[in-house]
Amino acid sequence: MNNTAIKLVENQFIGTPDRTNLAPCRDDLSLLDAYSQAVVQAAERVSPSVVFIQVSKERFASRHQARPRGQEPRGSGSGFIFTPDGLILTNSHVVNGASVIDVTTSDGRRFSASLVGDDPSSDLAVVRISAGDLVAAPLGDSEQIRVGQLAIAIGNPYGFQYSVTAGVVSALGRSLRSASGRLIDNVIQTDAALNPGNSGGPLVNSLGEVIGVNTAVILPAQGICFAVGANTAKFVAGQLIKQGRIRRAYLGVGGQTVDIPRALMRAQQLENGTGVLVISVEKDSPAEQTDLREGDVIVALDGVIVRSVDELHKALTEARIGASCALTVLRRTQKFNIEVIAQEAVN
Repeated sequence: MNNTAIKLVENQFIGTPDRTNLAPCRDDLSLLDAYSQAVVQAAERVSPSVVFIQVSKERFASRHQARPRGQEPRGSGSGFIFTPDGLILTNSHVVNGASVIDVTTSDGRRFSASLVGDDPSSDLAVVRISAGDLVAAPLGDSEQIRVGQLAIAIGNPYGFQYSVTAGVVSALGRSLRSASGRLIDNVIQTDAALNPGNSGGPLVNSLGEVIGVNTAVILPAQGICFAVGANTAKFVAGQLIKQGRIRRAYLGVGGQTVDIPRALMRAQQLENGTGVLVISVEKDSPAEQTDLREGDVIVALDGVIVRSVDELHKALTEARIGASCALTVLRRTQKFNIEVIAQEAVN
């Protein structure tokens, strides 16, 4: 059969391709290109700030021997430079208890780092290196995050340095229990793949702004990963830089930020459209000694409006330790005050 005959058979039984159907394909390709470009640009903006952290601890010959036998590798993780003078954010569980901290920057330089401070209750830590020509990652506003938006994780999983994964923000307002036993509230859930070694690395939006610090993954689940919000990280880092640790008042409630119905706002003359929903009351905590219950919504502390979990945490400063605090609470349609004496949080 010659070529002309083959062409006639194709046209008869297969039909001439409809070129108009190719337009949606081109649109799909352009959308894919836009997605790829967003990931590439965000990664290129933040990757120079991402560091590889290796830690070790002293190994002793016996319980009764005070002289160390040497250094025993303990683990590795990720972090990112957030000030040009060498301050680095990472996870507390990456550097806590380490006697030696080594940091490798994206350009291959290696430095000894010192611990500025760590806070196991939020699983955040700050370390410092002395170096020049450092690129600081821009910190975004985690209050502006929306479910479904692009989320990009950068880190060093299993020691593979500067790996990039992408996904979406799966949920907001999650609570995660830290190594100290305290609930970390307002955690970001994402399906951007994380593995051991990603801990402490940045979670980034499409603009290349850090919106969270990657901290945990649920195994053996797939695509359930968590990051501490950037606003929490800013507050904790500031306190660690000032005093090396955080002294905070403690109520003993687990909460998440929720919207308040407009009708209830008008009825109770509230200025804030959000509050903190009490999702748990810890045993033997100051809150348990009061009438505070699960399902209550905290809208103010000592008359100061509380719009989110972050605002409640910021209000519970060391000045409130041992002090009587007035929590303004919504319970169904009623508003009233509950007195609670805050205690000092113990990490």
